[in-house]
This record gives sequence, C-alpha cells and structure tokens, in this order.
Amino acid sequence: QVRLVESGGGLVQPGGSLRLSCAASGNIFNIYHMDWYRQAPGKQRELVAGITLGGVTNYAESVLGRFTISRDNAKNTVYLQMNSLKPEDTAVYYCNVGTLGGVYWGQGTQVTVSS
Repeated sequence: QVRLVESGGGLVQPGGSLRLSCAASGNIFNIYHMDWYRQAPGKQRELVAGITLGGVTNYAESVLGRFTISRDNAKNTVYLQMNSLKPEDTAVYYCNVGTLGGVYWGQGTQVTVSS
C-alpha cells in the first residue's frame, strides 16, 4: 500500500502564503515525478507545478513566480510554497506521485484565499 499524507492547506487572506506538504509512505519504488494539481469549482483539474527525477520543474503560467515546488527524496516528500496568494488560487489541491509501482493521488486539501 502507498499512502500520501497532505498538509498545509487552509484559509488565508489575499497576499498571504501557505506551504503544502505531501509525504509518501508505504510500498514505494523509485519516485520519478511529484506534482501538484488543483481543481476549482466548475473547472477542470489542472497541473499547478511538477518536479522530475532530475529536478526539472514545471509551472502553470498563472502561478509562475509566486509558487515554488521542491522535493526531499530522502523523505519522499514534495512541497509547494505558495506566496502572494490570490482569490483565484482557491481550489482543492491534489498531490500526485509517480513511482515504479504506479501513480498515486492524495485525498486533496482545500486552499481558500479570501478577505
């Protein structure tokens, strides 16, 4: 069994910051990519940021310069530092981890940006 534990979501004011964490545990074999997706009400799920085995990062244009993805391979954990948050960042954020054993999704964590 592979388990993804997310943390860090919550309610923040515009301009604030949050740091999301996603720790993978269990029967994990060679994580080759770790990503964050989000889905806002009435919209399709979209890739927010991703990081590959080689450390190459990818960001949605809407978050470029504000969000930073990073990973700690020793802890099998991926982070998403979110700064200068905007109301349009409000969504359920999902952790996605690809390993030799399969692709896994977190349960989702709510991020709400509102004054």
